[in-house]
Amino acid sequence: MSRPAVSNQGYAPGYAYHLLRAALDTYQRNPGQLQAGELDRVRRKADQALGIESLVLGAAEARGVWVSPDEVERAVAAVAARYGSREELLNDLRCNDLDEAALRTALQRELLFDTVMERVGARRAAVSDIDIRLFYEVHRDRFRVAEQRMARHLLITVNPDYPENTPAAGLARMRDIAARLADRPSRFASLARRYSECPSALQGGKLGAVVRGQLYPELDAALFALPEGAVSDVVETALGFHLLWCERIEPGRQVALAKARDGIRQLLEQRQRRNCQKAWLAELRRAAAPEP
Repeated sequence: MSRPAVSNQGYAPGYAYHLLRAALDTYQRNPGQLQAGELDRVRRKADQALGIESLVLGAAEARGVWVSPDEVERAVAAVAARYGSREELLNDLRCNDLDEAALRTALQRELLFDTVMERVGARRAAVSDIDIRLFYEVHRDRFRVAEQRMARHLLITVNPDYPENTPAAGLARMRDIAARLADRPSRFASLARRYSECPSALQGGKLGAVVRGQLYPELDAALFALPEGAVSDVVETALGFHLLWCERIEPGRQVALAKARDGIRQLLEQRQRRNCQKAWLAELRRAAAPEP
């Protein structure tokens, strides 16, 4: 299917930049590389982005807002750094109906937009200690650290092409290893290095800290049924035969409000900032809407 021609003639200044941003954000491709349906989608996104930007920069809150030339140049330099050379940058800009001056203007508007939105967001209501405690109590599960088990793993795979890895031979080998661990679990790491066919063998079978749900269901059930320091019975899965050693158990615990307080405050402040910005934008849209 042929790609549609992309032309931004007749569109508002800055539209080409928003079209490019929408194409890259959505498809990681330039507008000229998109199919017709894809291009229609990014045009709608570009229309919306340019409309919101124009509305914000035309608001009373934008009066007197200023960004320094150094900030603009840093933004331009950040874009240029994505290219191998200045010629590559200029060529890409030309392909997207842009040049350096248009890019600089678009980035300046973007910086102005961000500054205005930050100022509007700063009007948010303060987050109180009561707000923080209420959030903590309502969302206590968020502040619970799950039980972890420090575990090691030993695997004998099943492969009928090899005599030592037939189901019967593999099971016999694993039962022999299990018997050697029965009274000396501390040998698990050395035996895993010697016999395990799992990549973890290089680290003595070490799996690290494991929480429920991380392993195959059969292994998960076996590990979390073990007392600390115990080795599992032989466990069979589609991969083969397994042994697990539960070296240490770290019980689940509730994070205290005192430790969670700063994170909750930051979360609530971000939420209030967004809500404040959304409400302000909605008011701008209502004010700009034509009379019925």
